[in-house]
Amino acid sequence: MRIKRFYTIAKTLLQHGLDEWIPKRFLPWYIRYLKVMLFWMRNRYPEHNRGQRLRLALQTLGPVFVKFGQMLSTRRDILPPDIATELAILQDNVEPFSGDEAISIILRSLGINSLDEIFSEFDTTALASASIAQVHAATLRLDAEKVVVKVTRPGIAKTIQADLELMRSFAVIAQKLLPDGKRLRPIEVVEEYRKTIIDELDLMRESANGIQLARNFENSKSLHIPYIYADYCTKDVIVMERIKGVPVSDIDTLISKNVNLKVLAERGVEVFFTQVFRDSFFHADMHPGNIFVDASNPDAPKYIAIDFGIVGTLNREDKRYLAENFVAFFNSDYRKVAELHVDSGWVPYDTNIDEFEIAIRTVCEPIFHKPLAEISFGHVLLQLFNTARRFNMVVQPQLVLLQKTLLYIEGLGRQLYPQLDLWQTAKPFLENWMKEQVGFSAMFKKVQANFPYWTEKMPEVPDLLYDSLKQVKLLPEKQRVWFETQAKIERLSRKTQFYTLIGSTFCIGGLILPLHGLHIVYAAVTVGIGFGCWAKAFLTRK
Repeated sequence: MRIKRFYTIAKTLLQHGLDEWIPKRFLPWYIRYLKVMLFWMRNRYPEHNRGQRLRLALQTLGPVFVKFGQMLSTRRDILPPDIATELAILQDNVEPFSGDEAISIILRSLGINSLDEIFSEFDTTALASASIAQVHAATLRLDAEKVVVKVTRPGIAKTIQADLELMRSFAVIAQKLLPDGKRLRPIEVVEEYRKTIIDELDLMRESANGIQLARNFENSKSLHIPYIYADYCTKDVIVMERIKGVPVSDIDTLISKNVNLKVLAERGVEVFFTQVFRDSFFHADMHPGNIFVDASNPDAPKYIAIDFGIVGTLNREDKRYLAENFVAFFNSDYRKVAELHVDSGWVPYDTNIDEFEIAIRTVCEPIFHKPLAEISFGHVLLQLFNTARRFNMVVQPQLVLLQKTLLYIEGLGRQLYPQLDLWQTAKPFLENWMKEQVGFSAMFKKVQANFPYWTEKMPEVPDLLYDSLKQVKLLPEKQRVWFETQAKIERLSRKTQFYTLIGSTFCIGGLILPLHGLHIVYAAVTVGIGFGCWAKAFLTRK
């Protein structure tokens, strides 16, 4: 399966002419010879530009590669415009499968004989199509509500599984051969990605994620989550409210509607940090195809998020370390950042704090208090990679989703309002969150939260106190017995060693006696005594 999939990938890349992107001087002679031999894998799309060929190749290879293209599409600061524009098509305009197939999946999943049982209208033409599923417009028969029906692609699980197996094979090789293999932890990263994308195939899980996000942002002025009709959701089908909004990437329309882009960008940062630090439950697939804008109130625009298949969570320890790191960054306290990285185990404990502080300052100081438009993200990323390698910084697989989401947010902010100061926008929110986690008010909230539990356990306290005092009273006697037991064990151990040594001496002596001309009987008796000592040692140990 892996060899077949590897062949398919190589064939697709060659047939779309992506090998032409590599300068010939970087290709060894045997690779150039192999390309000549593989004559049936020549570029079949010479009339297409490079962006179109890359998009078509990723689309042909399936969802794992499409998602990679979606992430790249948000980075217009590091990609040529023609490539970024083409990759943006992957966000919601992948080649759809037939409406008849979609209907067949819906009928089978919902256990109905006809769509008329649930829907009064159903559009067989896909409204939007992405890497794992596509969406159809419909109207519910029960209350005439306008909805969308999301249906997973047929046979998509097998393709994803083959890609994941191939990725794991490459990760194993990379971890063994690359100098930074252990530090980058590619196997753990692939396993984390495996869990994420397998979860995305289950639309029941996506519906649960959407319901949770809607609860977290109920009555929010910054984010709206469409209503999900849980009764009509299965592993392969999800039915939700049909929203009306402007795609967040359609800047021209937003401007024509006089949307306040500065407020919109700031609310995007607010939504992200609220999900991560308040809720520890964040939408982790926030590419432009999944984000819309409610422009009905241009001065106070509101985000609308869809596609909740990928969500991330953070444990309390990682969340606290991240918050403290962010606050230290915002305050230009680079020594605190260095110390936190050591304390959290993200860099080795013997790292030179002074050198690490200087390295972090060198990367971060030039970009603070600058709008996004003036920051060369590619240059910063390269410096961060070099710093990580120099100080043997270990990749944290549980934070990969968060890092990817932060890249999406930064990319969106750059498109919406390039003058946005990302750091100053986020700083007040994080400082307030940190204040809520420490101090008297935080302690009071924790006491209040745990009070029902303590009330339940309070009647047991006298018995526990009595038992504890009783144990303390008996402690000297228990210690005396323990010391006597240890002394006895030590005496038996010495006796065992003594008999073992004597037995070994007699056995060796018995084997030597015949060499000095003594009768074999003396040797046998001597060896017998040795075996007797060994037996005594064994019984003593037992």
